[in-house]
Amino acid sequence: MISIKDIDEAAQRLQPVVHYIPLASSTTFSGMTGAEVYLKCENQQKTGSFKVRGAYNKIMKLYESGELTSVIASSAGNHAQGVAFAANSIGIPATICMPRSTPIAKVSATRGYGANVVLSGSCYDDAYAKAMEIVEATGATFIHPFDDEDVMAGQGTIGLEILRDLPAVDVILVPAGGGGLLSGVAACVKQINPRIRVIGVQAEGAPAIANSFHQDGIHPSESVHTIADGIAVKCPGTKTMEHINAFVDDMITVSDDDIASTILLLLERTKQVVEPAGASSLAALLSGKYDFSGKKVVCLLSGGNIDVSFIHRIVEKGLVTRCRHMKFSIVMPDVPGSLERLAGIIASQNANIIMFQHDRVNANLDIDEAIVHVVCEVGGKEHGEALMHAIENNGYKVTLGENP
Repeated sequence: MISIKDIDEAAQRLQPVVHYIPLASSTTFSGMTGAEVYLKCENQQKTGSFKVRGAYNKIMKLYESGELTSVIASSAGNHAQGVAFAANSIGIPATICMPRSTPIAKVSATRGYGANVVLSGSCYDDAYAKAMEIVEATGATFIHPFDDEDVMAGQGTIGLEILRDLPAVDVILVPAGGGGLLSGVAACVKQINPRIRVIGVQAEGAPAIANSFHQDGIHPSESVHTIADGIAVKCPGTKTMEHINAFVDDMITVSDDDIASTILLLLERTKQVVEPAGASSLAALLSGKYDFSGKKVVCLLSGGNIDVSFIHRIVEKGLVTRCRHMKFSIVMPDVPGSLERLAGIIASQNANIIMFQHDRVNANLDIDEAIVHVVCEVGGKEHGEALMHAIENNGYKVTLGENP
């Protein structure tokens, strides 16, 4: 088990390297949840995520003992940059194995820190297998992204910073993929103040830690499917699960829709760019699965390395989830003036048409019918419902959610 002494020593190694980012209070999210909400913005950390903490602590500890000549790591992106940065800072070569699905921004940033990148497989576990092949062939030192106590101790330094800023914190929500961040923060916080609840958050499409926590033993996922690539891990670590079972109070999961909606809220309300994995903690709070009314809650935003080309897809998903964009289809008479009449109804409700597709050749239509697929911009759920009522009151049958 990692001790407070291990975490304190990690903090000393990291002190000249990492950015100290004070907690940010959020009036917006406090008002939405009834809790007193604070954000720990590791998306603003060096290399764009918390991962630099664990990687740097591990590599510097080995370097101090004279045991290091080259390193290799497997990563969905953020650990890759942390390892590459740490290795580059002491002048040793680094090879990083990453899934082929890794966002281009993370691959480019990793190469920018001087590492050799090898793309292999569709998820973290495939990249890990490739890294093990290279370790066998070259003898390089493998830096595990989560199942290593020195890495966990490095991540645990976030717990020290949270307690320094907010000693009276009641709950800390922490994203979890392999469990290094969660186990490190939980071990730190619980050994200092057992009163504080530490809750891990996973994506519904990658729930291995949640499943393992609520059952006996380690239960890997057969597959992972989530927009949160940073926590898309099939199997948690043995050491991380040992710490999670000892120190974590609960595990919950959130949907991709919850995550996308939260990313959009963070962009609009706090001007923070947060990747899907990093937004999962706040998504859990906003989902209402727990009632944290009156509690001081810290949401750990673990990273901000989101591919710019992917942001518009996340934003679109978030807009639909929050009822800001409505997709629907309508069967209507195929006669002159029909489209103009429908557009007039939509305009009368102050909704904005942003996409319109007219289909006359659908096999399910009668000879005198057409179907239109529409995407409208509305002000929210109530506005969207008023628009649907107005269309239906004019004799149209609306099918929601049809994709053009």
